[in-house]
Amino acid sequence: VQLQASGGGLVQAGGSLRLSCAASGSTFRGYVMGWFRQAPGKEREFVAAISWSGISIKYADSVKGRFTISRDSAKNTVYLQMNMLRPEDTAVYYCAKGAVVPSTARNGYDTWGQGTQVTVSS
Repeated sequence: VQLQASGGGLVQAGGSLRLSCAASGSTFRGYVMGWFRQAPGKEREFVAAISWSGISIKYADSVKGRFTISRDSAKNTVYLQMNMLRPEDTAVYYCAKGAVVPSTARNGYDTWGQGTQVTVSS
């Protein structure tokens, strides 16, 4: 399966963006999908993950209440709605395919998209 992330851009603090991650080549039926981000000079960090059913969802503490992960299984697409953006949210955002149970660890994901840049100006 190949993952294609899109939707990044430049936004002012307090603004919103919606990222999309489309899977091609195969379905991600039955698998967890997650979002990670990597700021310059920092490690890639977990942002959010959603189970196949959508029932199990995890968020990093830093984005709880501001970001919402969702998926449209018919379209093989997962979304990350980002509201109340802050300058510290600036990073390259990556989507990834995981296993069955949402994980916050990078090694819980085996397929990664190419990333989309999100820049939040103050």
